[in-house]
Amino acid sequence: MPRDERRAQLLAAAQEVFVANGFHGAAMDEIAETAHVSKPVLYQHFPSKRELYLALLDSHLSKLIELLLGALDSTSDNDERVQAVMRAYFRFIASDDQAHRLVFESDLINDPDVSARLESFNKTFADAVARVIAEDTKLPELEAQLLGRGLAGMAQVSARYWLETDGNLDLDVASDLIYRLAWRGISRFPKES
Repeated sequence: MPRDERRAQLLAAAQEVFVANGFHGAAMDEIAETAHVSKPVLYQHFPSKRELYLALLDSHLSKLIELLLGALDSTSDNDERVQAVMRAYFRFIASDDQAHRLVFESDLINDPDVSARLESFNKTFADAVARVIAEDTKLPELEAQLLGRGLAGMAQVSARYWLETDGNLDLDVASDLIYRLAWRGISRFPKES
């Protein structure tokens, strides 16, 4: 099997095991078994369980930032931007692969490399939102950054809570509720003259 395909196979197996057992409960033996490879093959690609977890985290954070920045850049209409970003966050959380659990619910969250990656993701996304806010309003940079963090946090926390409703609230209805809340707040800031 080509190296890239093998790596994708190993990452998929690791995700399944990490989601089911958490980082600390996962074993390299189980990941190798789930991937239908020997442990030496697994170790050829990933020298440790932590390296494997970090590779998965990097992959999911990259995918999420791409989705969110794509939504942010999908239009110049700010109302539609907010709606697109909220929907993108909710769709990521709703995805069947449960990537959100590795990103936001890890038992490795206090690891310095994990927390640094999460902070980098949060900063990148919030800064992108802040740039749009700063360009469109008379707010100083620091205030725009605070609003960017606030909107990013609102999307993340509400989408994660929505998931706990077990489908009792439609994804589009839920993301639309949060979009309307965010838009009613952010649209009140003054436009540049």
